[in-house]
Amino acid sequence: MAHKILEARTTNDTCLADAYAIAHPPTDKRTVNFDPTLQYVSTTGQHAFVPPVTGDFRGPCPGLNAMANHGYIPHNGIATIDQFVDGTFTVFGMGRDLALILAIYGTVFDGDISSLTFSIGEGDNSILGSLFPQNGLTGSHNNYEADASPMKGDLYQYKNNYNVQMSQFRQLYDLQSNVSDPSQVNFDIPLLTSFRVSRFQQSIANNPNFFNGVFSGIAVQPAAYQFIYRFMANKSEEYPEGRLDREVLKSFYAITDVENNFVYTPGYERIPNNWYKRAIGDEYGMVPFAIELNLIALAHPEFLSIGGNTGQVDTFTGVNLADLTGGVYDASTLLEGNNLGCFVLQAAVMNLPTSVAGLLEGVLNDLAGIVDPLLQEWDCPELENIDESLLDKFPGYSRSSGDAGV
Repeated sequence: MAHKILEARTTNDTCLADAYAIAHPPTDKRTVNFDPTLQYVSTTGQHAFVPPVTGDFRGPCPGLNAMANHGYIPHNGIATIDQFVDGTFTVFGMGRDLALILAIYGTVFDGDISSLTFSIGEGDNSILGSLFPQNGLTGSHNNYEADASPMKGDLYQYKNNYNVQMSQFRQLYDLQSNVSDPSQVNFDIPLLTSFRVSRFQQSIANNPNFFNGVFSGIAVQPAAYQFIYRFMANKSEEYPEGRLDREVLKSFYAITDVENNFVYTPGYERIPNNWYKRAIGDEYGMVPFAIELNLIALAHPEFLSIGGNTGQVDTFTGVNLADLTGGVYDASTLLEGNNLGCFVLQAAVMNLPTSVAGLLEGVLNDLAGIVDPLLQEWDCPELENIDESLLDKFPGYSRSSGDAGV
């Protein structure tokens, strides 16, 4: 039976809480069983915290930084596709399909094709035999990394897209300031979505080169918010779906000390002690990600606006989706059926470099083995091209990291 993404609603006042409940019914109606033995993530022995040293790479993704600091991927921050897939499954319970898509995408576009690795921070262009300059995740702006991040700054606003901006961390942290009982604090999806609404508007209002791209804006930016709860929340018998409290949030973002005196130490992201990942069999893969992506977009269709500011703040201009896709998708059909999930998958693979397809034959076959069955199962419309030349007019799209002074 095909997985069906929720049909688009006809009203403009979709309640995210209602949509969230549809996708995630009460736990007594779900088969999520907490197993402390299988879900425990070790932070001792070979997985004890070891901070980065000179020559190690750390970048914009807190989860990957924490994995490197605890030895679930190589401590230097450069890993293979298989290491990323195995590491994210072992630590967070990320579905292997979603992990493979992300790992291949990062390797092909921002890594070292000759060794099929990529850096979680700056690109390591010292590797002998590297065929192309590597960006690493830090240099992957508008590709693997995007504007309107929850905690990291917009590249062209801050000249830095990998350090936590404390004003943004404080903004999220304070959304639970009215919860006096620490056991009731939970930075969940509805709360993170309200935070995203605010951050999206802040970027438009403060970053003259804000840009919301085809893949970076429609898939990568929302993933940064959804992953916070889906992967960082601590699972337990009481909270099999997870509860993300203040201390766990601080640990994953390298924040220490009391809330009136926060200290941020870049690169020191930690997996908390006594922390449990998602249940075995309840991995967060491509299907649940696409369902949740669609539900959030139903509540906030502004997130699907592809375009950007035009060199001045508050000048956001959108691009017609029908023009971008040759009429295959438009604003009225993107949220129908499975179309949003289809578009995300198609955008992810659309620009794969055909010039080096021979070197990537095995990798591309692995990717096709994940993507093609989903496209068929979701009955996706055939998309032949995305005309990204329509985006050249946006300075935030056309400027490189070097132009930003990074």
